[in-house]
Amino acid sequence: MANLRVGLIGLGSMGRHHARVIRETEGLDLVAVADPGGDKFGVAGDLEVLPNVEALIEAGLDAAMVAVPTVYHEETALKLAEAGVHTMVEKPIAADVESGERVAKAFQDAGLVGAVGYVERCNPALLEMRKRIADGELGQVFQIATRRQSPFPARISDVGVVKDLATHDVDLCAWVAGSDYAAVSAQTTFRSGREHEDMVTVSGRMKNGVLVSNLVNWLSPFKDRITVVTGETGAFVADTAMGDLTFYRNGSVPLEWSQIAAFRGVSEGEVTRFALNKREPLRVEHENFRDAILGKRQDHVSMEEGVQTLKVVEAILRSSENEGELVRL
Repeated sequence: MANLRVGLIGLGSMGRHHARVIRETEGLDLVAVADPGGDKFGVAGDLEVLPNVEALIEAGLDAAMVAVPTVYHEETALKLAEAGVHTMVEKPIAADVESGERVAKAFQDAGLVGAVGYVERCNPALLEMRKRIADGELGQVFQIATRRQSPFPARISDVGVVKDLATHDVDLCAWVAGSDYAAVSAQTTFRSGREHEDMVTVSGRMKNGVLVSNLVNWLSPFKDRITVVTGETGAFVADTAMGDLTFYRNGSVPLEWSQIAAFRGVSEGEVTRFALNKREPLRVEHENFRDAILGKRQDHVSMEEGVQTLKVVEAILRSSENEGELVRL
């Protein structure tokens, strides 16, 4: 079977990585690239840098990757849907829920695969953790807590930290919990002098009762990517920056220290750090997209899921505008 002909629009900080991975992924051929701002990272190679999505479509595509700024997601994706091109859009799916719904509907009506690039779902630590939770190793899940902190990224100008970074946590929490959000409360700050928020704390509850908390900012002098899932038998800790997964098991050894034994909680047990096959998440993401187009698997993040995540993100922003008022979904 011939390789899928893939086009890429957007050759910025994420687009350059997509260009490399598409070229390296079996079954995909990068046949066209486009960016009205040119190729500042020099990733086009021997391909002409086309000026827009219309020129990209004229190259004759089976699939496309959209890595333009968020405000252009809807316009670009709708043109690809009209042209009959299977498409993956970098997260979030669009600038707002209404735009996202139009995009998702266009691909559904056209019978095309529409995906959203939530690459954290392809992180080896989270994939292994979710598998072990599904196998019952954690028992009932009680709480999911994430930390996603780092210095300010020069690449971001059109959205704040909620739609850029926190959207990852919203998506992965729903994915790990196996449930949609029921309610959220949030606080944001504006400390860097820019139009959009640069720090957020979120407290929420899933429809299945799992508690959620997210700490996200662009104001930390270090990179922190941690997901902690606590349940009946202990806690999984995923360091997604390193792809590491550790399990802290509840203790089973009787306590003879009366002051500690009087505390009616769990005690510390065995700690296990798992040896994982650490494949690049972006490569896994493109393989999932490819296999969805070929009808082999459905492990991609659908556009409908992308819209649901955006609904939670907008609820977070509404809550923060009203001093942390609880917003029900």
